[in-house]
Amino acid sequence: MADALSVIPAGVLRNLADKLYEKRKNAALEVEGIVKQLTTAGDHDKITAVINLLTTEFTYSPQANHRKGGLIGLAAATVGLTSEAAQHLEQIVPPVLNSFSDQDSRVRYYACEALYNIAKVVRGDFIIFFNQIFDALCKLSADSDANVQSAAHLLDRLVKDIVTESDQFSIEEFIPLLRERMNVLNPYVRQFLVGWITVLDSVPDIDMLGFLPDFLDGLFNMLSDSSHEIRQQADSALSEFLQEIKNSPSVDYGRMAEILVQRAASPDEFTRLTAITWINEFVKLGGDQLVPYYADILGAILPCISDKEEKIRVVARETNEELRAIKADPAEGFDVGAILSIARRQLSSEWEATRIEALHWISNLLNRRRAEVLTYLNDIFDTLLEALSDPSDEVVLLVLEVHACIAKDPQHFRQLVVFLVHNFREDNSLLEKRGALIIRRLCVLLDAERVYRELSTILEGESDLDFASIMVQALNLILLTSSELSELRDLLKQSLVNPSGKDLFVSLYASWCHSPMAIISLCLLAQTYQHASTVIQSLVEEDINVKFLVQLDKLIRLLETPIFAYLRLQLLEPGRHMWLLKALYGLLMLLPQQSAAFKILRTRLKTVPSYSFSGEQLGRTSSGNPYRILQHMSSGSQVTEDGDVNLNEDSKFSHHGINFTARLQQFEQMQRQHRLHAKVQAQSHSNSTSSSMPKDLQRPEELNRSPSLDVNRPPSRSRKGPGQLQL
Repeated sequence: MADALSVIPAGVLRNLADKLYEKRKNAALEVEGIVKQLTTAGDHDKITAVINLLTTEFTYSPQANHRKGGLIGLAAATVGLTSEAAQHLEQIVPPVLNSFSDQDSRVRYYACEALYNIAKVVRGDFIIFFNQIFDALCKLSADSDANVQSAAHLLDRLVKDIVTESDQFSIEEFIPLLRERMNVLNPYVRQFLVGWITVLDSVPDIDMLGFLPDFLDGLFNMLSDSSHEIRQQADSALSEFLQEIKNSPSVDYGRMAEILVQRAASPDEFTRLTAITWINEFVKLGGDQLVPYYADILGAILPCISDKEEKIRVVARETNEELRAIKADPAEGFDVGAILSIARRQLSSEWEATRIEALHWISNLLNRRRAEVLTYLNDIFDTLLEALSDPSDEVVLLVLEVHACIAKDPQHFRQLVVFLVHNFREDNSLLEKRGALIIRRLCVLLDAERVYRELSTILEGESDLDFASIMVQALNLILLTSSELSELRDLLKQSLVNPSGKDLFVSLYASWCHSPMAIISLCLLAQTYQHASTVIQSLVEEDINVKFLVQLDKLIRLLETPIFAYLRLQLLEPGRHMWLLKALYGLLMLLPQQSAAFKILRTRLKTVPSYSFSGEQLGRTSSGNPYRILQHMSSGSQVTEDGDVNLNEDSKFSHHGINFTARLQQFEQMQRQHRLHAKVQAQSHSNSTSSSMPKDLQRPEELNRSPSLDVNRPPSRSRKGPGQLQL
């Protein structure tokens, strides 16, 4: 201290702390001249003493004017040192940096000015303090004082010039500081950071691309800034980096992919578009490096396929196709389970397009890696079953394709059908709304006969009799009306002449017993007319209820469709098809005379020509009713299922291997179970009703009254069974 005081006159020190800038400036020039003389003399001890004096007595003084004088004095001393300044920077720079956080804005301003002058003198030697200077400038860029911001901006430009021409700058030491600052939200700081990233990236010797993963997330974060200028600067920097990635032979795609996946889910539209664009390029360029990240990338792409912004949807779809076309090996880290997990999760998406693409992925994996996918079947099977209730028909059809692919194996086929029946049982609306669609599509994908045989086997032992009846009615209606099942109908028509048709008839018969009308329909389709007539005559009072008559109404209308054209043509030869005629008259007798179905069937039967068995024309009755043919049949001639005459009694019950006596017993036994079940339900309902009604309002005689049915009026919703076709 004494050495410094002996070198610097007291008047100079006094002026250095004066409140007037001009006096401080003149005093600083005096200090510069003194230090220059000491430098020439090589007296570095006194130079050190002068710097210490300026630091301790001025820059750290509680008086603002002293601090201002100290800063200008340190800058003047550095100028006086010229080329010798580097060895004294450890003393000069720290007090200046400390002044950047001074409470007095003018002190902060003079600190910027002082450091600017110091930097101009030392240039590259200044780099050792770069991180501290960068940190200080980062804070000053958001200073509340406009003059301080302006001074900091000038200093920042100079520091950038020094760094770009320096060979001592360490990017490795700088990146942690940059990464830490990237999360700052202040717009001025963000501009400052983007400016530095852009400058450093422009320096050929600095590999900013190699450190891009460290600050990439911060840049993406700036894309949603409220300032258009900041968004534009961040986008420009990202575009430049993406171009460099395209031209670089070595890029760390993995770390950046993790960031992009997160940003693709950003609520900001511009951020999502930029992220999905980057992902698109990565999928094209990344190759093997991205294999372990395929599942994460897929998780980002699928939601974007349904984005409200068209540009994002287009890029996402393109990326999805690119990703699906890549054939990766499990040895490279391809995780089938992870991808299936993503696809399963996206099946719950609210957007149809996303659900569809998720199913395409599952289907694609099944085709490529069936064995691996089946190991994860328990994880996805329930979700796939739930998807059968999807509101979108396209989704349901795709789910069925996936199920069909899984069900190629017998054990999985059985599991699928069992679960399908279970779902129909648990969710009646699924059977009603989607039952026909699901069954028809499965018949196309998995062979109709195989599907119907399996369904029949399961329903034969169904304990829920109400559901079994409804399900059989639905299956029967699909069988009678769907174009996809035309081959199955053709096979059933040959039940009396073809062993395969016979086996199918017997297989379906077991479960069709749950519904009298389904059995009658099956017999008419299989041309087992005698058995159809026998079944009709076996019906008792309890069987002929409202539901039965509604089903009968539908059957009569179906008889007028092209599917039963063969049956109507057979009526041209009543002598050969007497049992058909008797079966139809049996149905006519069951219908209310005022119903539309009665009138339709009676009109049809009136058109039947009355011919004798020998081909001789019989006289018609005045009403046109060929009932005399039925009288002829009952007079003693025996007619088989297909109309041939004169077979003995035993052969009548076992045509072509079908034991019709046993079938009838099977039907009657099942119907007894249904009647008992109905009685139990009625009794339970009656008990509950009786307990809730006053005794004087209970009228038991009304319980035995048969319900009237106007079949001309369409059945109400409460009477319509799920999955039934309204004609």
